[in-house]
Amino acid sequence: MAPNPRPPAARILVVDDDPGVLAFVQDVLSSLPVQEIVAVERGDRAVSLLGREAFDLVLVDLRLPEVDGLGVLAASREADPDCPVVMFTGDPTVETAVQALKQGAADYLVKPLGAGALLAVSERLLEAGRLRREHRLLRRRLDRPPEFRKIVGDSPAIHRTIDLAARLATSDVDVLIVGETGTGKELVARSIHRRSTRKDGPFVPVDCGAIPGDLLEREFFGHVKGAFTGAEARGIGLLEYAHGGVLFLDEVTSLAPPLQAKLLRTLQERAFRRLGSVREIRVDVRVISAANRDPGELVRAGKFRQDLYYRLNVARVQVPPLRERREDIRPLALHFLELVDPGLSFSEETLEVLAAYPWPGNVRELENVVRRMAAVAAGNRLEPEDLPDEILSEAGYRDRVPPRGFLDLREAHVAAFERDYLTRLLRRTGGDVSRAAREAGLPRGSLYRLLKRHGLLPSAFRKGGAGPSGDPVTPA
Repeated sequence: MAPNPRPPAARILVVDDDPGVLAFVQDVLSSLPVQEIVAVERGDRAVSLLGREAFDLVLVDLRLPEVDGLGVLAASREADPDCPVVMFTGDPTVETAVQALKQGAADYLVKPLGAGALLAVSERLLEAGRLRREHRLLRRRLDRPPEFRKIVGDSPAIHRTIDLAARLATSDVDVLIVGETGTGKELVARSIHRRSTRKDGPFVPVDCGAIPGDLLEREFFGHVKGAFTGAEARGIGLLEYAHGGVLFLDEVTSLAPPLQAKLLRTLQERAFRRLGSVREIRVDVRVISAANRDPGELVRAGKFRQDLYYRLNVARVQVPPLRERREDIRPLALHFLELVDPGLSFSEETLEVLAAYPWPGNVRELENVVRRMAAVAAGNRLEPEDLPDEILSEAGYRDRVPPRGFLDLREAHVAAFERDYLTRLLRRTGGDVSRAAREAGLPRGSLYRLLKRHGLLPSAFRKGGAGPSGDPVTPA
Protein backbone atom coordinates (compact mmCIF):
# COMPACT_ATOMS: atom_id res chain seq x y z
CA MET A 1 0.00 0.00 0.00
CA ALA A 2 1.20 3.51 -0.77
CA PRO A 3 2.44 5.28 2.37
CA ASN A 4 0.28 7.90 3.97
CA PRO A 5 1.19 11.45 2.97
CA ARG A 6 2.27 12.28 6.51
CA PRO A 7 2.69 10.53 9.87
CA PRO A 8 -0.08 10.37 12.48
CA ALA A 9 -0.85 13.78 14.02
CA ALA A 10 0.91 14.42 17.34
CA ARG A 11 -0.09 15.97 20.66
CA ILE A 12 2.49 18.40 22.05
CA LEU A 13 2.66 19.98 25.51
CA VAL A 14 4.46 23.33 25.80
CA VAL A 15 5.19 24.78 29.26
CA ASP A 16 6.57 28.30 29.72
CA ASP A 17 5.58 31.21 31.95
CA ASP A 18 6.13 33.68 29.09
CA PRO A 19 2.96 33.98 26.92
CA GLY A 20 5.11 35.34 24.08
CA VAL A 21 7.24 32.19 24.04
CA LEU A 22 4.12 29.99 24.09
CA ALA A 23 2.65 31.86 21.12
CA PHE A 24 5.95 31.65 19.21
CA VAL A 25 6.32 27.88 19.79
CA GLN A 26 2.71 27.22 18.79
CA ASP A 27 3.14 29.22 15.61
CA VAL A 28 6.39 27.45 14.61
CA LEU A 29 5.17 23.93 15.39
CA SER A 30 1.81 24.37 13.64
CA SER A 31 3.59 23.48 10.38
CA LEU A 32 4.13 19.92 11.70
CA PRO A 33 1.44 17.20 11.49
CA VAL A 34 0.07 18.25 14.88
CA GLN A 35 -3.31 17.23 16.23
CA GLU A 36 -3.12 19.55 19.24
CA ILE A 37 -0.64 21.86 20.95
CA VAL A 38 -1.49 22.33 24.62
CA ALA A 39 0.15 25.43 26.12
CA VAL A 40 0.32 26.09 29.87
CA GLU A 41 2.19 28.67 31.94
CA ARG A 42 2.62 26.75 35.23
CA GLY A 43 4.61 23.63 36.04
CA ASP A 44 2.02 22.25 38.49
CA ARG A 45 -0.63 22.51 35.76
CA ALA A 46 1.66 20.60 33.39
CA VAL A 47 2.24 17.86 35.98
CA SER A 48 -1.53 17.49 36.41
CA LEU A 49 -2.03 17.18 32.63
CA LEU A 50 0.73 14.60 32.30
CA GLY A 51 -1.00 12.44 34.89
CA ARG A 52 -4.23 12.37 32.86
CA GLU A 53 -3.36 12.76 29.18
CA ALA A 54 -0.90 11.29 26.69
CA PHE A 55 1.53 13.45 24.71
CA ASP A 56 4.05 12.73 21.96
CA LEU A 57 6.43 15.58 22.86
CA VAL A 58 6.92 17.90 25.83
CA LEU A 59 8.77 21.23 25.61
CA VAL A 60 9.32 22.91 28.97
CA ASP A 61 11.19 25.91 30.36
CA LEU A 62 13.67 25.14 33.13
CA ARG A 63 12.64 28.16 35.27
CA LEU A 64 8.95 27.94 36.26
CA PRO A 65 6.89 28.99 39.30
CA GLU A 66 5.61 26.34 41.74
CA VAL A 67 7.06 23.29 39.92
CA ASP A 68 10.19 23.88 37.82
CA GLY A 69 11.11 22.28 34.50
CA LEU A 70 13.00 19.39 36.11
CA GLY A 71 9.85 18.56 38.11
CA VAL A 72 7.83 18.51 34.89
CA LEU A 73 10.53 16.35 33.30
CA ALA A 74 10.29 13.85 36.18
CA ALA A 75 6.47 13.74 35.91
CA SER A 76 6.67 13.16 32.17
CA ARG A 77 9.23 10.37 32.57
CA GLU A 78 7.01 8.70 35.15
CA ALA A 79 3.85 8.99 33.02
CA ASP A 80 5.47 7.86 29.74
CA PRO A 81 9.20 7.10 29.58
CA ASP A 82 9.04 7.04 25.77
CA CYS A 83 7.77 10.63 25.46
CA PRO A 84 10.74 12.92 24.63
CA VAL A 85 11.19 16.10 26.66
CA VAL A 86 13.02 19.21 25.41
CA MET A 87 14.21 21.73 27.98
CA PHE A 88 14.30 25.51 27.35
CA THR A 89 16.93 27.42 29.25
CA GLY A 90 18.19 30.99 29.33
CA ASP A 91 21.37 29.78 31.02
CA PRO A 92 23.58 28.31 28.28
CA THR A 93 26.10 26.75 30.68
CA VAL A 94 27.36 23.21 30.31
CA GLU A 95 26.23 22.39 33.86
CA THR A 96 22.61 23.23 33.04
CA ALA A 97 22.61 21.08 29.94
CA VAL A 98 24.27 18.15 31.70
CA GLN A 99 21.78 18.35 34.58
CA ALA A 100 18.80 18.22 32.19
CA LEU A 101 20.23 15.42 30.06
CA LYS A 102 21.22 13.34 33.10
CA GLN A 103 17.64 13.44 34.35
CA GLY A 104 16.27 12.18 31.05
CA ALA A 105 15.76 15.18 28.75
CA ALA A 106 16.07 14.28 25.08
CA ASP A 107 17.56 17.67 24.13
CA TYR A 108 17.74 21.29 25.23
CA LEU A 109 17.40 24.65 23.46
CA VAL A 110 18.89 27.98 24.58
CA LYS A 111 16.71 31.07 24.69
CA PRO A 112 15.98 33.16 22.76
CA LEU A 113 14.55 30.34 20.70
CA GLY A 114 15.26 30.13 16.98
CA ALA A 115 12.49 28.88 14.71
CA GLY A 116 14.82 26.65 12.67
CA ALA A 117 16.36 24.88 15.67
CA LEU A 118 12.98 24.48 17.39
CA LEU A 119 11.41 22.97 14.29
CA ALA A 120 14.35 20.66 13.57
CA VAL A 121 14.57 19.28 17.11
CA SER A 122 10.81 18.78 17.41
CA GLU A 123 10.51 17.08 14.02
CA ARG A 124 13.44 14.76 14.79
CA LEU A 125 12.10 13.72 18.18
CA LEU A 126 8.54 13.19 16.93
CA GLU A 127 9.80 10.94 14.15
CA ALA A 128 12.04 9.01 16.55
CA GLY A 129 9.09 8.55 18.90
CA ARG A 130 6.87 7.33 16.08
CA LEU A 131 9.48 4.77 15.06
CA ARG A 132 9.83 3.57 18.67
CA ARG A 133 6.07 3.10 18.97
CA GLU A 134 5.87 1.25 15.67
CA HIS A 135 8.72 -1.03 16.73
CA ARG A 136 7.08 -1.71 20.08
CA LEU A 137 3.71 -2.49 18.45
CA LEU A 138 5.37 -4.76 15.90
CA ARG A 139 7.19 -6.54 18.71
CA ARG A 140 3.91 -7.06 20.57
CA ARG A 141 2.27 -8.45 17.43
CA LEU A 142 5.14 -10.84 16.81
CA ASP A 143 4.97 -11.95 20.42
CA ARG A 144 1.38 -13.05 19.88
CA PRO A 145 0.71 -16.70 19.13
CA PRO A 146 0.77 -16.96 15.30
CA GLU A 147 -2.82 -18.24 15.24
CA PHE A 148 -4.02 -14.87 16.61
CA ARG A 149 -2.08 -12.54 14.30
CA LYS A 150 -5.05 -12.14 11.97
CA ILE A 151 -6.72 -10.13 14.72
CA VAL A 152 -5.70 -6.54 13.96
CA GLY A 153 -5.22 -4.13 16.84
CA ASP A 154 -2.76 -3.11 19.53
CA SER A 155 -5.02 -1.60 22.18
CA PRO A 156 -4.83 -2.90 25.75
CA ALA A 157 -8.45 -4.08 25.42
CA ILE A 158 -7.82 -6.31 22.40
CA HIS A 159 -4.56 -7.59 23.90
CA ARG A 160 -6.46 -8.73 27.00
CA THR A 161 -8.95 -10.56 24.79
CA ILE A 162 -6.20 -12.26 22.78
CA ASP A 163 -4.20 -13.24 25.85
CA LEU A 164 -7.20 -14.91 27.49
CA ALA A 165 -8.33 -16.63 24.28
CA ALA A 166 -4.81 -17.95 23.64
CA ARG A 167 -4.66 -19.46 27.14
CA LEU A 168 -8.07 -21.11 26.71
CA ALA A 169 -7.13 -22.46 23.29
CA THR A 170 -4.71 -25.00 24.72
CA SER A 171 -7.39 -26.50 26.98
CA ASP A 172 -10.46 -28.35 25.71
CA VAL A 173 -13.19 -26.56 27.67
CA ASP A 174 -16.27 -25.12 26.00
CA VAL A 175 -16.00 -21.35 25.50
CA LEU A 176 -18.62 -18.60 25.33
CA ILE A 177 -17.56 -15.50 23.35
CA VAL A 178 -19.61 -12.37 24.08
CA GLY A 179 -19.44 -9.18 22.05
CA GLU A 180 -21.55 -6.79 20.04
CA THR A 181 -22.42 -7.58 16.44
CA GLY A 182 -19.47 -7.02 14.13
CA THR A 183 -16.72 -7.19 16.76
CA GLY A 184 -15.08 -10.31 15.27
CA LYS A 185 -16.32 -13.11 17.53
CA GLU A 186 -15.99 -15.77 14.82
CA LEU A 187 -12.41 -14.69 14.09
CA VAL A 188 -11.59 -15.19 17.78
CA ALA A 189 -13.30 -18.60 17.70
CA ARG A 190 -11.34 -19.69 14.62
CA SER A 191 -8.10 -18.51 16.22
CA ILE A 192 -8.85 -20.59 19.33
CA HIS A 193 -9.49 -23.60 17.09
CA ARG A 194 -6.28 -23.13 15.10
CA ARG A 195 -4.23 -23.05 18.33
CA SER A 196 -5.97 -26.03 19.97
CA THR A 197 -5.19 -29.75 19.88
CA ARG A 198 -8.21 -30.06 17.54
CA LYS A 199 -6.67 -27.84 14.86
CA ASP A 200 -6.60 -30.71 12.35
CA GLY A 201 -10.30 -31.41 12.94
CA PRO A 202 -13.21 -29.54 11.34
CA PHE A 203 -14.48 -26.11 12.36
CA VAL A 204 -18.23 -26.16 11.76
CA PRO A 205 -19.97 -22.76 12.08
CA VAL A 206 -23.73 -22.56 12.67
CA ASP A 207 -25.63 -19.28 12.52
CA CYS A 208 -28.39 -20.14 14.96
CA GLY A 209 -30.35 -17.04 14.03
CA ALA A 210 -30.29 -17.66 10.26
CA ILE A 211 -31.73 -21.21 10.16
CA PRO A 212 -35.54 -21.47 10.55
CA GLY A 213 -36.56 -23.03 13.84
CA ASP A 214 -38.31 -26.00 12.22
CA LEU A 215 -35.13 -26.89 10.32
CA LEU A 216 -32.57 -26.23 13.03
CA GLU A 217 -33.07 -29.56 14.83
CA ARG A 218 -32.64 -31.45 11.56
CA GLU A 219 -29.52 -29.41 10.78
CA PHE A 220 -28.02 -30.16 14.19
CA PHE A 221 -28.79 -33.84 14.54
CA GLY A 222 -29.40 -35.11 11.01
CA HIS A 223 -32.09 -37.66 10.14
CA VAL A 224 -32.66 -41.20 8.94
CA LYS A 225 -34.40 -42.18 5.73
CA GLY A 226 -38.17 -41.80 6.06
CA ALA A 227 -37.98 -39.63 9.19
CA PHE A 228 -40.28 -37.08 7.52
CA THR A 229 -41.89 -36.41 4.17
CA GLY A 230 -39.16 -36.00 1.58
CA ALA A 231 -36.44 -37.72 3.63
CA GLU A 232 -35.44 -40.14 0.87
CA ALA A 233 -31.93 -40.67 2.22
CA ARG A 234 -30.03 -40.39 5.46
CA GLY A 235 -28.87 -36.87 6.39
CA ILE A 236 -25.72 -36.17 8.41
CA GLY A 237 -26.13 -33.43 11.01
CA LEU A 238 -23.71 -30.68 11.93
CA LEU A 239 -22.77 -32.40 15.18
CA GLU A 240 -21.47 -35.40 13.25
CA TYR A 241 -19.58 -33.19 10.83
CA ALA A 242 -17.90 -31.51 13.81
CA HIS A 243 -16.68 -34.82 15.31
CA GLY A 244 -13.04 -34.42 16.35
CA GLY A 245 -13.21 -30.66 15.94
CA VAL A 246 -15.24 -27.58 16.95
CA LEU A 247 -18.93 -26.76 16.63
CA PHE A 248 -19.25 -22.96 16.59
CA LEU A 249 -22.73 -21.81 17.62
CA ASP A 250 -23.03 -18.19 16.51
CA GLU A 251 -25.84 -16.15 18.13
CA VAL A 252 -26.62 -19.10 20.39
CA THR A 253 -29.20 -17.09 22.36
CA SER A 254 -31.57 -17.23 19.36
CA LEU A 255 -32.13 -20.98 19.84
CA ALA A 256 -35.76 -21.93 20.48
CA PRO A 257 -36.49 -23.34 23.98
CA PRO A 258 -37.16 -26.95 22.78
CA LEU A 259 -33.81 -27.02 20.99
CA GLN A 260 -32.09 -25.51 24.02
CA ALA A 261 -33.19 -28.56 26.05
CA LYS A 262 -31.96 -31.05 23.44
CA LEU A 263 -28.66 -29.21 23.03
CA LEU A 264 -28.15 -29.25 26.81
CA ARG A 265 -28.49 -33.05 26.90
CA THR A 266 -26.10 -33.39 23.96
CA LEU A 267 -23.48 -31.25 25.67
CA GLN A 268 -23.82 -33.19 28.92
CA GLU A 269 -23.65 -36.64 27.33
CA ARG A 270 -21.73 -35.79 24.12
CA ALA A 271 -24.32 -38.05 22.46
CA PHE A 272 -27.48 -37.56 20.36
CA ARG A 273 -30.00 -39.35 18.13
CA ARG A 274 -30.77 -38.55 14.52
CA LEU A 275 -34.39 -37.61 13.80
CA GLY A 276 -36.40 -40.80 13.35
CA SER A 277 -33.77 -43.01 15.00
CA VAL A 278 -33.45 -44.65 18.42
CA ARG A 279 -29.74 -45.34 18.05
CA GLU A 280 -27.50 -43.07 20.10
CA ILE A 281 -24.42 -41.62 18.43
CA ARG A 282 -21.49 -40.42 20.51
CA VAL A 283 -19.43 -37.45 19.35
CA ASP A 284 -16.13 -35.92 20.41
CA VAL A 285 -16.70 -32.21 19.88
CA ARG A 286 -15.71 -28.94 21.50
CA VAL A 287 -18.42 -26.28 21.54
CA ILE A 288 -17.55 -22.61 21.12
CA SER A 289 -20.60 -20.36 21.22
CA ALA A 290 -21.05 -16.65 20.63
CA ALA A 291 -23.68 -14.10 21.61
CA ASN A 292 -24.11 -10.42 20.83
CA ARG A 293 -25.52 -9.75 24.30
CA ASP A 294 -24.88 -11.25 27.70
CA PRO A 295 -26.86 -14.52 27.94
CA GLY A 296 -26.95 -13.98 31.71
CA GLU A 297 -29.39 -11.12 31.12
CA LEU A 298 -31.65 -13.43 29.09
CA VAL A 299 -31.45 -16.07 31.83
CA ARG A 300 -32.65 -13.52 34.38
CA ALA A 301 -35.45 -12.53 31.99
CA GLY A 302 -36.51 -16.16 31.63
CA LYS A 303 -35.64 -16.28 27.89
CA PHE A 304 -32.66 -18.66 28.05
CA ARG A 305 -32.13 -21.84 30.04
CA GLN A 306 -29.94 -21.29 33.07
CA ASP A 307 -28.49 -24.81 32.97
CA LEU A 308 -27.58 -24.45 29.28
CA TYR A 309 -25.97 -21.08 30.01
CA TYR A 310 -23.78 -22.62 32.71
CA ARG A 311 -22.84 -25.45 30.33
CA LEU A 312 -21.80 -23.06 27.55
CA ASN A 313 -20.15 -20.57 29.89
CA VAL A 314 -17.41 -22.86 31.22
CA ALA A 315 -14.94 -20.20 30.05
CA ARG A 316 -15.83 -16.75 28.76
CA VAL A 317 -14.10 -14.33 26.40
CA GLN A 318 -15.32 -10.74 26.05
CA VAL A 319 -14.60 -9.03 22.71
CA PRO A 320 -14.58 -5.22 23.18
CA PRO A 321 -16.57 -2.94 20.84
CA LEU A 322 -14.57 -0.69 18.56
CA ARG A 323 -15.55 2.46 20.48
CA GLU A 324 -13.64 1.05 23.48
CA ARG A 325 -10.48 0.45 21.42
CA ARG A 326 -10.34 3.59 19.29
CA GLU A 327 -6.58 3.35 18.87
CA ASP A 328 -7.25 0.27 16.73
CA ILE A 329 -9.39 2.17 14.19
CA ARG A 330 -6.38 3.46 12.23
CA PRO A 331 -4.58 0.09 11.83
CA LEU A 332 -7.88 -1.64 11.02
CA ALA A 333 -8.76 0.94 8.36
CA LEU A 334 -5.28 0.66 6.80
CA HIS A 335 -5.52 -3.15 6.90
CA PHE A 336 -8.88 -3.20 5.11
CA LEU A 337 -7.73 -0.68 2.51
CA GLU A 338 -4.64 -2.80 1.82
CA LEU A 339 -6.92 -5.78 1.19
CA VAL A 340 -9.27 -3.82 -1.07
CA ASP A 341 -6.78 -1.80 -3.12
CA PRO A 342 -3.09 -1.31 -2.21
CA GLY A 343 -2.92 1.59 -4.65
CA LEU A 344 -5.09 3.78 -2.42
CA SER A 345 -4.21 5.69 0.75
CA PHE A 346 -6.03 7.75 3.38
CA SER A 347 -5.47 11.43 4.00
CA GLU A 348 -4.66 12.20 7.62
CA GLU A 349 -7.92 14.14 8.00
CA THR A 350 -9.89 11.11 6.80
CA LEU A 351 -8.26 8.93 9.45
CA GLU A 352 -9.15 11.55 12.06
CA VAL A 353 -12.82 11.42 11.00
CA LEU A 354 -12.79 7.62 11.16
CA ALA A 355 -11.31 7.78 14.67
CA ALA A 356 -14.01 10.24 15.81
CA TYR A 357 -16.95 8.08 14.68
CA PRO A 358 -18.42 5.69 17.34
CA TRP A 359 -18.82 2.68 14.96
CA PRO A 360 -22.05 1.11 16.27
CA GLY A 361 -21.54 -1.70 13.73
CA ASN A 362 -17.96 -2.19 14.98
CA VAL A 363 -15.21 -3.74 12.85
CA ARG A 364 -17.64 -5.09 10.25
CA GLU A 365 -19.09 -1.61 9.68
CA LEU A 366 -15.58 -0.14 9.34
CA GLU A 367 -14.64 -2.75 6.74
CA ASN A 368 -17.81 -2.04 4.74
CA VAL A 369 -17.20 1.71 4.84
CA VAL A 370 -13.60 1.31 3.62
CA ARG A 371 -14.82 -0.86 0.73
CA ARG A 372 -17.46 1.70 -0.16
CA MET A 373 -14.93 4.55 -0.07
CA ALA A 374 -12.54 2.65 -2.33
CA ALA A 375 -15.35 2.07 -4.83
CA VAL A 376 -16.32 5.74 -5.19
CA ALA A 377 -12.96 7.50 -4.70
CA ALA A 378 -12.06 9.96 -7.45
CA GLY A 379 -8.30 9.71 -6.92
CA ASN A 380 -5.67 7.61 -5.22
CA ARG A 381 -6.14 9.28 -1.85
CA LEU A 382 -9.34 8.86 0.17
CA GLU A 383 -10.57 12.19 1.49
CA PRO A 384 -13.33 13.00 4.03
CA GLU A 385 -15.75 13.78 1.20
CA ASP A 386 -15.50 10.10 0.17
CA LEU A 387 -17.10 9.12 3.49
CA PRO A 388 -20.86 8.55 3.84
CA ASP A 389 -22.78 11.61 5.05
CA GLU A 390 -24.02 9.87 8.19
CA ILE A 391 -20.44 9.25 9.36
CA LEU A 392 -19.38 12.84 8.69
CA SER A 393 -22.42 14.10 10.63
CA GLU A 394 -22.01 11.75 13.60
CA ALA A 395 -18.28 12.49 13.83
CA GLY A 396 -18.96 16.23 13.74
CA TYR A 397 -17.31 16.85 10.35
CA ARG A 398 -20.34 17.45 8.13
CA ASP A 399 -20.01 21.27 8.13
CA ARG A 400 -16.26 21.06 7.38
CA VAL A 401 -16.71 19.14 4.11
CA PRO A 402 -18.18 21.13 1.22
CA PRO A 403 -21.10 19.46 -0.60
CA ARG A 404 -20.04 17.65 -3.76
CA GLY A 405 -21.48 19.02 -6.97
CA PHE A 406 -22.55 17.19 -10.10
CA LEU A 407 -19.11 17.23 -11.72
CA ASP A 408 -17.37 15.94 -8.59
CA LEU A 409 -19.85 13.10 -8.19
CA ARG A 410 -19.63 12.20 -11.87
CA GLU A 411 -15.83 12.09 -11.66
CA ALA A 412 -16.01 9.86 -8.58
CA HIS A 413 -18.36 7.40 -10.25
CA VAL A 414 -16.29 7.34 -13.44
CA ALA A 415 -13.14 6.66 -11.40
CA ALA A 416 -14.89 3.86 -9.51
CA PHE A 417 -16.08 2.31 -12.79
CA GLU A 418 -12.59 2.54 -14.31
CA ARG A 419 -10.90 0.92 -11.32
CA ASP A 420 -13.44 -1.90 -11.15
CA TYR A 421 -13.30 -2.51 -14.93
CA LEU A 422 -9.49 -2.52 -15.03
CA THR A 423 -9.22 -4.85 -12.03
CA ARG A 424 -11.60 -7.36 -13.62
CA LEU A 425 -9.82 -7.02 -16.97
CA LEU A 426 -6.38 -7.75 -15.48
CA ARG A 427 -7.72 -10.70 -13.54
CA ARG A 428 -9.32 -12.13 -16.66
CA THR A 429 -6.19 -11.68 -18.77
CA GLY A 430 -3.74 -12.71 -16.07
CA GLY A 431 -1.95 -9.34 -16.25
CA ASP A 432 -1.25 -9.65 -20.01
CA VAL A 433 -1.36 -5.98 -21.04
CA SER A 434 -1.43 -6.65 -24.79
CA ARG A 435 -4.40 -8.97 -24.46
CA ALA A 436 -6.09 -6.59 -22.00
CA ALA A 437 -5.66 -3.67 -24.41
CA ARG A 438 -7.20 -5.72 -27.25
CA GLU A 439 -10.18 -6.73 -25.13
CA ALA A 440 -10.72 -3.14 -23.95
CA GLY A 441 -10.29 -1.70 -27.45
CA LEU A 442 -7.61 0.69 -26.21
CA PRO A 443 -4.05 1.46 -27.34
CA ARG A 444 -1.45 -0.06 -24.98
CA GLY A 445 -0.20 3.41 -24.03
CA SER A 446 -3.70 4.55 -23.03
CA LEU A 447 -4.24 1.42 -20.97
CA TYR A 448 -0.90 1.90 -19.20
CA ARG A 449 -1.84 5.48 -18.33
CA LEU A 450 -5.16 4.32 -16.86
CA LEU A 451 -3.42 1.59 -14.84
CA LYS A 452 -0.90 4.10 -13.50
CA ARG A 453 -3.69 6.52 -12.56
CA HIS A 454 -5.39 3.85 -10.46
CA GLY A 455 -2.21 2.36 -9.01
CA LEU A 456 -2.73 -1.07 -10.62
CA LEU A 457 0.34 -3.17 -11.47
CA PRO A 458 -0.13 -5.78 -14.23
CA SER A 459 2.59 -7.95 -12.65
CA ALA A 460 0.42 -8.32 -9.54
CA PHE A 461 -2.18 -10.20 -11.59
CA ARG A 462 0.16 -12.64 -13.25
CA LYS A 463 0.35 -16.23 -12.12
CA GLY A 464 1.82 -16.40 -8.63
CA GLY A 465 1.34 -12.68 -8.10
CA ALA A 466 -1.17 -10.95 -5.87
CA GLY A 467 -4.22 -9.05 -6.95
CA PRO A 468 -5.40 -5.80 -5.41
CA SER A 469 -6.76 -7.74 -2.46
CA GLY A 470 -3.27 -8.94 -1.62
CA ASP A 471 -4.33 -12.56 -2.04
CA PRO A 472 -2.72 -14.89 -4.57
CA VAL A 473 -4.47 -14.66 -7.92
CA THR A 474 -6.21 -17.86 -8.91
CA PRO A 475 -8.46 -18.60 -11.87
CA ALA A 476 -12.12 -17.92 -11.23
